[in-house]
Amino acid sequence: MAVVANRKSVMNLFTGVNDIYSHRVRIVLAEKGINFEGVEVDLAHPPEDLMELNPYGSAPTLVDRELVLYDAQVIMEYLDERFPHPPLMPVDPVSRAQSRMTLHRIQQDWDTLVAKLSKGRDKEKVAKELCDSLTVISPIFEHKPYFMSDELSLLDCAIAPILWRLPTYGIKLPNNAKLMEDYGERLFALDSFQASLTDKEREIRE
Repeated sequence: MAVVANRKSVMNLFTGVNDIYSHRVRIVLAEKGINFEGVEVDLAHPPEDLMELNPYGSAPTLVDRELVLYDAQVIMEYLDERFPHPPLMPVDPVSRAQSRMTLHRIQQDWDTLVAKLSKGRDKEKVAKELCDSLTVISPIFEHKPYFMSDELSLLDCAIAPILWRLPTYGIKLPNNAKLMEDYGERLFALDSFQASLTDKEREIRE
């Protein structure tokens, strides 16, 4: 896993080698150029030092001096506030609230489907549901390069890991979702996205 090195290292990130939540945090870290020590963990058998920090033994878990965070969205917003450049959330409170609501919908809708696919539950049916949902929103990329924005945001950081994993879910976007597919390719081409990939994640599309 690539570690960006233009700031003094003060952070440790316990990260899964192939889960969307850890991947989201790694994209944010790379986009902001934050140096960190990454510790890849087997989520089925979390190490003792992780369990001492996080009672759930989950990843991602971020350790920044005395601060320990273990929710992906909380970590992403913390990083955006602690390292404000480049900004990944809107400045005004109304837009920030709207962004948080959209992140909540991504978690409730797409993350739920991804969790089912990862567990092999009704895979064909769930894959179709996720594919249809992505296809429906494809037209929003007609006028903006990113998710309802001219600039990369936390929304894109949340969506990119899902789009990257579509082949593992047996999903190929249809022709009428080309704008969504092009959007994914723009995200994948970003230096920060490439730097965020673990070896296992890179294998998905190699």
